[in-house]
Parts: sequence; C-alpha cells; structure tokens
Amino acid sequence: MAQVLEFKLPDLGEGLTEAEIVRWLVEVGDVVAIDQPVVEVETAKAMVEVPCPYGGVVTARFGEEGSELPVGAPLLTVAVGATDASSAAPGDDGAAAEEPSSGSGSGSGNVLVGYGTGAPAARRRRIRPERNTASAAPAAPAAPAVVSAPSRPAPVAVAVGEVNGRQGPVAVVSPLVRRLARQHEIDLRQLTGSGPDGLILRADVDSAIRRAGEAVTEVEARTTAESVVAAAPTVHAGTAAPATAERIPLRGVRGAVADKLSRSRSEIPDATCWVDADATELMAARAAMNAASGPSGGPKVSVLALLARICTAALARYPELNSTVDTAAREIVRLPGVHLGFAAQTERGLVVPVVRDAHTRNAESIGAEIARLTELARTGKLSPAQLTGGTFTLNNYGVFGVDGSTPIINHPEAAMLGVGRIMPKPWVHNGELAVRQVVQLSLTFDHRVCDGGTAGGFLRYVADCVEQPAVLLRTL
Repeated sequence: MAQVLEFKLPDLGEGLTEAEIVRWLVEVGDVVAIDQPVVEVETAKAMVEVPCPYGGVVTARFGEEGSELPVGAPLLTVAVGATDASSAAPGDDGAAAEEPSSGSGSGSGNVLVGYGTGAPAARRRRIRPERNTASAAPAAPAAPAVVSAPSRPAPVAVAVGEVNGRQGPVAVVSPLVRRLARQHEIDLRQLTGSGPDGLILRADVDSAIRRAGEAVTEVEARTTAESVVAAAPTVHAGTAAPATAERIPLRGVRGAVADKLSRSRSEIPDATCWVDADATELMAARAAMNAASGPSGGPKVSVLALLARICTAALARYPELNSTVDTAAREIVRLPGVHLGFAAQTERGLVVPVVRDAHTRNAESIGAEIARLTELARTGKLSPAQLTGGTFTLNNYGVFGVDGSTPIINHPEAAMLGVGRIMPKPWVHNGELAVRQVVQLSLTFDHRVCDGGTAGGFLRYVADCVEQPAVLLRTL
C-alpha cells in the first residue's frame, strides 16, 4: 500500500526565503532512496543539493527549472512503499495515508532546517476515486490529499486593513516582505496573497513592483517614442524595426548583490582614501618564500595571501575597522576576531567567501584556505555559512587589469581594502628615479566607526608593510 507524501522546499538557513530551481536530479517515476538529492537549487548565497527525507517513487514534481519557489512550497510528492511507477499512482486504495514516524524506516533520520521526520504527521483521508469499469484504462484519479512533511512555520505578521474593498486582516509572510513593500510604495491592502489562506508572499510583492515598473516604463517609452517619431525621418519599407530592450530579472546571486550593495549605500556613510606603494620588496619576499619551499614544498604563497596577512596585522593595531554598527542600539560593536572575506568573481557572479579566524593564521595557512574556498566558489559548492559572517573584506580588483577603485563596503562590515594591479612604473627610490613594482591601495571605511586619522593610519601601515615587509616581522 503506497502512501503519498509531500516534500516541501526546506528552510536552507541564513534567513533565506526562496530559492531558484537550477536542475532536477530525478524524474517522475524514478525510485529515490532516503536522503538522496532530488533537486539542485540556487539561493541568494549558494548552490545547494536538496535531499529528500523519504524513500519511494516520485509521483509529481512542482516547478520548472529556472523558476523560483518560496520556502515551504511543495517540491515533489513521493509514494512511500511503492516499488514501481504504476504502484505509486495516487488513489490506488481508499485507505488513509499516514506519514511514517522516524522509527518506521521510511523517513530520514536527518533533519534539515525547516523540515524533518522526527514527529508523526497528522492523518488525512483521501477519497477513493471512481473508476470507469467499461474502460480498460482507469480514469484519472481525483487529486489526493497528501500528507506534508512537518515543517517549521514561517513567522507571520498580521496587520489590520482593508483588503480589496473589505475590512479584514492583511496576512504578510515576514518583515522582509513588509519592508520591501514600503520601499517600493506598494499598498499591501490592495494585494491578493497567493499563499495559504491569502498569505501575502514576497513573490506577490515582487509581481506588484514589476507591474508598477512596467506601467511607468510604458508611459516613459510611449513619451520617448512619440518624441523620436516626431524628430526622426520617415522609415521606408524594408527597414528593420528597432529592437526592444532586454529585461534581466534581479534574482539569485545578482539580486542578492544588488540588495546588499543598495543597503550599504543607503545605510553606511562611507569615505575612501588611497595611496600608491612600492611593492618591489613584497614581490621579492614572496619569490624568496616560494623558492625556499622548493619544487615540491607545497602550494606557493600568493600575493593575496600576503596582503591578507598584512590586513590582519593592521586590524590588530586599528581594531576600529574590524567592527560593525548596531543602528538600533546606536553602538559600535568591535569584534573579537577577524573573519576575512575576499571578493571572488565566478560564473554565478561576485561572491565573498570568508576565511574564519584569519587573525590566528600565517600567510601559508591563509593562502591554503583562500585556494580551497576559491575552488568551491568556482564550482558553485560554497555553503551559505562560508559566505557569511565576515568582519573585513579584501578586494583584489587588480586581477581585472585596473589600477584603482572606490569599493562599496560589504554590509554590515565597517571597511574594505582594495588592491589594484602591480605594475612596473617610474618611482623615486633612494633618491634616484627607477622602475619599481607599484600598486595602488584604497580603503573605503564607515565614517561612523572612525575618522580619517584612523583610516589613514591603517592604510599607511598596510603600505609600509608592502614597501618593507620587515615592518610586519617587527610587529609580530
């Protein structure tokens, strides 16, 4: 006797509210094992393979590849106890389907955030469908009432207002949805929620924002078109019509980056200072370190690893820049350890992996961790935990062939060091003009946590270590 169980998109942690289906790993009719990955999803922070807590036959999938689903939405249904696709068809019997408890052997003992199989589910009856006995093929069964895996309910905020002309409660899924609506001047009382019992989801607000934007764009486009037509010469037959603008949804990593950078710009009063430094001695020290390790002495020390080690030493001297601002309490929070983020460009977009406890590591250890995290970033296997919790960010934009930049602070951090390309340039060295390896360093900092003197002192110390690596050795 098959029991049809519904598996919902779990809460993947880190406050994520939705995910995009990248690739289905199973088809309808496939037999899946307990904890077998069934779908690959992309959140705002990482690519994640989601395992199914049930073993059985897949009877339905919900959502196409490329579509977004909110946390708690159905992903697929599994007929537990079926041995093939035919026996998995819902409605084969009129018995009540009951989700097995964790001790039945049909559910996973593992519990992801937001769902699990440790508690027995409530029983639900399903109606035995009528069959057409005059036909060899059974009629399509009525949609069964499936049993949902127990899930942690999302926080629901309820505000009273008029909904579509009637007085009543406005059900909103989370404070994020309310804030998003306020930012875009969307009246929640005018929306009809697509969630259970009319719950207003983020997708509903996003749709309203798109509709409002399309209305404004249409008016602007019509006005522009009228002006162009009035001023443009006559288009003869056979001339190609102008192409329409391409619209690219801001979602996934790109959307998360847009939200975070916008929040940084709106909340943090940032300022930038910069300095040119002679990196000739740093490059020579790196070459000597790598030569001393020999041809089989392990991974080579990168310039980024040396700069990261310099940053941790500088933050020990200027802890104001390893902090965050608690706006609600109006307090500057100085953080006890340095979790160093570094910007990495991938096919999915810009991500910032974090080297934990960088202040306890030497250059070789930092370099090895940077290499490991970079490889995970390139293959899309970074977890959300590896992309959060940074206290300071190092941004090597010199790899793109540029000399300088004014980085946007990685909210909620207080500062970011930017590094340009290292290039041979004319430089006065020991009183004489010479060709030296020169790099531009820039520091963008939150002016609430410190003033220019502190920021300048930090940047000058970094530049001194770049120009004379022995300075760093003297301060260790």
